[in-house]
Amino acid sequence: MLLAASSLLLLCRTVDALTHYLMVWYYATLTIRESILRANGSRIKGWWLAHHYITTLLIAIMVTWPDGVVYQAFRQQFMLFAFYLSVIQLLQYQYQKGCLYRLRSLGEAHNMAITIDGFHQWMWKGLSFLLPFLFFGYFFQLYNAFTLFQLSYHPNCTDWQVPVLGCIFFILAVGNITTTAEVIQHKVKARLHKGYNAIKDLKLKNKYKVG
Repeated sequence: MLLAASSLLLLCRTVDALTHYLMVWYYATLTIRESILRANGSRIKGWWLAHHYITTLLIAIMVTWPDGVVYQAFRQQFMLFAFYLSVIQLLQYQYQKGCLYRLRSLGEAHNMAITIDGFHQWMWKGLSFLLPFLFFGYFFQLYNAFTLFQLSYHPNCTDWQVPVLGCIFFILAVGNITTTAEVIQHKVKARLHKGYNAIKDLKLKNKYKVG
């Protein structure tokens, strides 16, 4: 978070590189941890694991993007995105930690459930308030893709990284939005089904009472 904030204030390629390398390290270690947990029975959705592989690739490509007019045109937007992402991850970690502790004590969370990016079914109770912030981040990714596709037509654009990064941001945005929407749809259907069954049981009880 501090490096991303520094990159917003300091126009220094060294600080940019440090931010990129830190992000590569973070997502690479996250991917290794989740792969081990999934192999041991964790219920992490396949998309979120793939998401971290793809994000690691994205940041690695950012590292190779040479400085120039097109890089500088996108730099500030990306650093703002990186800063927003770090704030959301900090919020998620703090609230997920407390939510997981409560759910485990009630026996409502899987033992292999961990603090993680994205929105998962066990987060519905107590963490649904994070959804607007998550969706804003996902649409920010779409905006990044749109900006990069526009920059790929810039007269000075000769870097292969620009269209490739645009495609990756688009894939991440669509995958995140689709997966999170599926989780919401599943939970809403489950609640409606539960409510329908409760009403049905109540009607049956009243019927027997009248009888």
